[in-house]
Amino acid sequence: MAGRINDEDVRAVRDAVPIDAVVSEYLQLRPAGGGNQKGLCPFHDEKTPSFHVSNTKGLFHCFGCQEGGDSIAFVMKVDHLSFSEAVERLAAQAGLTLRYEEGGYGRASQQGERTRLVEAHKAAARYYAEQLDSPEAQIARTFLHERGFKPADAEHFGVGYGPAGWDHLTRHLRGRGFTDKELILSGLSQDGRRGPIDRFRGRLMWPIRDITGEVVGFGARKLREDDNGPKYLNTPETPIYRKSQVLYGIDLAKRDIAKEGRAVVVEGYTDVMACHLAGVTTAIATSGTAFGEGHIKILRRVLMDNSRTEVIFTFDGDAAGQKAARRAFEDDQKFAARTSIAISPGGMDPCDLRLAKGDRAVTELVEGRSRLFEFVLRQIVDEHDLDSAEGRSAALEAAAPVVAQIKDGSLQHEYAVRLAGLLGILDTQFVVRRVGQLARWKRDGGGQGRGPRNAQDPSMQSAPTAPRISGPPLHLRSPGQLVERELLKLALQYPQLVSPAFDAYGSDEFTAQPYATVRETIEAAGGVERADRDYLSRVLETAPDDTVRKTITELAVETPRSPGSGDPDELYAGQQLVAVRLAAVRSRTAELEGSARRLDAQGAGARSAPLWQELWVLQQYATALRERGAAAL
Repeated sequence: MAGRINDEDVRAVRDAVPIDAVVSEYLQLRPAGGGNQKGLCPFHDEKTPSFHVSNTKGLFHCFGCQEGGDSIAFVMKVDHLSFSEAVERLAAQAGLTLRYEEGGYGRASQQGERTRLVEAHKAAARYYAEQLDSPEAQIARTFLHERGFKPADAEHFGVGYGPAGWDHLTRHLRGRGFTDKELILSGLSQDGRRGPIDRFRGRLMWPIRDITGEVVGFGARKLREDDNGPKYLNTPETPIYRKSQVLYGIDLAKRDIAKEGRAVVVEGYTDVMACHLAGVTTAIATSGTAFGEGHIKILRRVLMDNSRTEVIFTFDGDAAGQKAARRAFEDDQKFAARTSIAISPGGMDPCDLRLAKGDRAVTELVEGRSRLFEFVLRQIVDEHDLDSAEGRSAALEAAAPVVAQIKDGSLQHEYAVRLAGLLGILDTQFVVRRVGQLARWKRDGGGQGRGPRNAQDPSMQSAPTAPRISGPPLHLRSPGQLVERELLKLALQYPQLVSPAFDAYGSDEFTAQPYATVRETIEAAGGVERADRDYLSRVLETAPDDTVRKTITELAVETPRSPGSGDPDELYAGQQLVAVRLAAVRSRTAELEGSARRLDAQGAGARSAPLWQELWVLQQYATALRERGAAAL
């Protein structure tokens, strides 16, 4: 059984890799004020960024789905890893060696399953790349040369060769300590009559990397006529490889996609290579499956998906390419970005185009793109006989829903007018009105389950529900509870500004029960006066349950509302301290006055007199607080 990772090493891993560096491997981050950054949440679908990262606190929190935690928690959640596997991955990234409690430094047997499978793929990728120089791989080198790729290009993309023998890779990896069970589980080997044999034999090999650059699978191209397998053979579904969640080339393209706000989706590995070498460094491709919802989620996060960004699809001009374009159009509304299509003359893919006409032809292909819905619109219209009234009517009913889906209202009107022209309908306003009717019908929910794109967006159906905190609901528009929230943010993020006054506050001064619980947790962790480098970790560890822990994480990441763009100062902190105490005094004053008046109405003046006295003292205290501000504390 694997030993427990040493606690000091876990802390060292947290400190060694900044959380923004970890998160930015998966999504694009932009400044959010107060030193924080934000992006599109990887844990639920959203149109606007609600996922915040605080590098100074080492925490993330999504204000949409309430997920939060530190860098280790992020890696665990985003890659579905165990705690130890997440620590091992971050330790490898930082170049740290881990110690395990049951004796010394980490051994292979103590590493998590995912870590072992990734290591096996890394070793396999090196082996395949080395084999590309072998005499047997001449056929693979010829294949690359005939498609315009040089040895340096193959090296850049990690392209290799799988020997034709039965178990060359299997024996190689066994010699490096990997078990037969691990090799079969990884998909690198498969069961043979006499034991494991190589899955990929006599083929050109492309390593498929996840968004962080880890090799998680392979794509293998047939080279010989006597190979009875499919033209392309991919790694099967494994614990680390899910083809619906992997984009080939995303590790190389992600930074330029984020920088340019544009992604180019091509159909094959050689197309990705051709595009990158021609200067289109935002090209990516799917691996053995159609472009789908899982791929959309990856691209949206990398793009920081919005109306200024663009996704360009390249398809062959044949029937299969047109079908693929229709399928891509079905996903258009899942992007906030514009969607376009680029079809090369003669139906050549980017690899063939580069070989025939050079790098410039590839860049011109992408730059000459047209809007995807315009392409689909023309396809639909061309399917009908426009020489007859019946044909024009049928074309209108088929094409109008496409125009009705255009998100930009002015653009929708323009294309409705253009549709009238394509159909040869002289009454342009009739077409415009028909498109408007369908747009309103769809917007009001009338199209659910009928017609193109009328079904509800599946990503909206499964949106996670935010966890609820026990106690009365929060009314965040209430000034009293807003200042309570603000004071707790300061106590967690800037404890030195509210120390020592904050520690004198009782939990009963926080009218929202969740906030009162956070106050109690801070007190149980030693209070703000004991704040040191481990203060926030101590507060999180002291939290009684995950719900409170999520609230603390949220408060530790949310930017304070202090005036200006800088950090809060002592004056602002003093104002929040006063405001919370004043709110507590007002609450107690109202309670006392109500009790005293009830007693007076009952003729119990002797019992109400002490209450009136206490009320007078509280009123004087409130006046002093207002006049002297933080100096009164």
